[in-house]
Amino acid sequence: MPIITLPNGNNIDFPNKVTGLEVAEKISKSLAKQALIMSVDGELKDLYFEINKDSSVKIFTSKDPEGLEVIRHDTAHIMAMAVQELYPGTQVTIGPVIENGFYYDFARKEPFTTDDLKKIENRMSEIIDKDVKTRREVWQREKAISHFIKIGEKYKAEIIESIPRNEELSVYHHGDTWYDLCRGPHLLSSGKIGKAYKLMKVSGAYWRGDSNNEMLQRIYGTSWANQKQLDDYLKRIEEAEKRDHRKLGKEMDLFHFREESPGSVFWHEKGWALFQKLINYMRSRQDAAGYKEVNTPEILDRQLWEKSGHWEKYGENMYTSETPDEKVFAIKPMNCPGHIQVFNQGLKSYRDLPLRIAEFGKVHRYEPSGALHGLLRVRAFTQDDAHIFCSEDQITSECLEVTNLILDIYKDLGFENVILKYADRPEVRVGGDEIWDKAEASLLEAVKASKLEYSINKGEGAFYGPKIEFVLRDAIGRDWQCGTLQVDLNLPGRLDASYIDKDGTKKTPVMLHRALFGSLERFVGILIENYAGKFPFWLSPLQTMVIPISEEFNDYAVEVSKKIKNAGISSAVDLKNNNLNYKIRDHSLEKIPLLLICGKKEVDSNSVTIRRLDSNKQENMGIDKFLKTFSAFNKASSN
Repeated sequence: MPIITLPNGNNIDFPNKVTGLEVAEKISKSLAKQALIMSVDGELKDLYFEINKDSSVKIFTSKDPEGLEVIRHDTAHIMAMAVQELYPGTQVTIGPVIENGFYYDFARKEPFTTDDLKKIENRMSEIIDKDVKTRREVWQREKAISHFIKIGEKYKAEIIESIPRNEELSVYHHGDTWYDLCRGPHLLSSGKIGKAYKLMKVSGAYWRGDSNNEMLQRIYGTSWANQKQLDDYLKRIEEAEKRDHRKLGKEMDLFHFREESPGSVFWHEKGWALFQKLINYMRSRQDAAGYKEVNTPEILDRQLWEKSGHWEKYGENMYTSETPDEKVFAIKPMNCPGHIQVFNQGLKSYRDLPLRIAEFGKVHRYEPSGALHGLLRVRAFTQDDAHIFCSEDQITSECLEVTNLILDIYKDLGFENVILKYADRPEVRVGGDEIWDKAEASLLEAVKASKLEYSINKGEGAFYGPKIEFVLRDAIGRDWQCGTLQVDLNLPGRLDASYIDKDGTKKTPVMLHRALFGSLERFVGILIENYAGKFPFWLSPLQTMVIPISEEFNDYAVEVSKKIKNAGISSAVDLKNNNLNYKIRDHSLEKIPLLLICGKKEVDSNSVTIRRLDSNKQENMGIDKFLKTFSAFNKASSN
């Protein structure tokens, strides 16, 4: 006679064992219709799972993240089922849920085409219309291995062999003929999926992600609770393609990549100007906030990385070099150890704390070739890294200062929708509970003081301390994890950092790791996509283009451009032998905020005609007024 406890604390008694669907029906008929899966004492289960003891139960619908995830999981299975029905002999491997959708990897000689995707979608629709039932079975390991080998599914057999022997092997049947190895849970039937899904693309993928293994074909799809959610997602994808920083970077002549140095950026003049504007802006903000900018070597002895613990944790992703005297050096993947070396120079007192050290340090980390993605995933990048050395009593105030600085800078750059993720102590950690209590309380106080939405990632902190991640939401609703703030109770002691306290004793400082942009290269990519290349005037790499309407007015145009530059506004002149309309189209594509047209009228009145980006309207303005207006705006916006 199980007693079922609901999330609101109410209890329901049942005379015999009961399924999740029966629990949902007891609560309400409407809930039973919407129910997709449930949790029993915190563990996700199918609705037909039988509960035979007192349990806490929660029913999930498509409005819950858990419900949407199972819709996507079932959609992946139905896609694999459709593929094997349409293309006999195709082997299925793995098919997980991912952000916004799912994928499945297939072993098939012939490549899938876009026409194939449409056929697969149509077959999926037929299977969903049939509302085929789902059934779960538990198989014995040896039976499962021999069965999948017998039917030619060698990848499934290999997966089973890698599963721990004490783990239950479950097989899910969809209908009478198709099944797959899966942990579950799943929907009661295919009809629960609905029709709000779409297959997006096909790509190559190595078996188990190892380039030494066979190449498989991966089909990506997306699935949603209803058609409106799907339509909104597809619109976001379409908009994201228009904003792709790689496409805009080429159109705006900002940067490019080459195979000779994969994952490293070749900055062009305008791209580098944008990069430097970000650095100069950050430098001025950090200077005002009391940071001391330093620069540390890019190559350091292996022994330092071993002592810091980075060699053990990151060694396989570090670039190394051995000198003729057989010493091993590594190009730095982060700036932390170098900053401690700066701190360690000279005796430090409690009066020197907090000591804030910042660096725009170039770092290198190996990333697999398949993971590289424009500016967003590179091997060589610049960190806007800072480390704050402070006492335990200063943790709270410094965390608040950093949080406020980060949020204020994001606001200046157009990101007011920021979400915070707070991660506390993991199971395996260094440091005593008393210090962890103080570090966690300090960080959480900073999070709450921001008055922003936040979530708690239980147990996801670094082994050396808790952390905050700052997640930006861009103009089309995408989230980007950028800034971080971490409390380090480990590294200063490992590298012998100390200061003399008020009582004359030697103490180890607390170290706060702080990054606002994270990778400047990545942040430039985010900015490009957020603004679709149409940067605020102060941030634009080239703010004005002066265009004479004919050669007769070239000298005047050159003189105007000089005056603009002298006023602190970036400018160039287009003296090419093209017609005016062509020049306007060309520079509009480059996303230059102001095009300044010069002809006889402008020469006679010592003025320019202003054409703003994305506007057909024109405005005539005297040179002196133009310089006063836009140089003031430029300075006000960049400070």
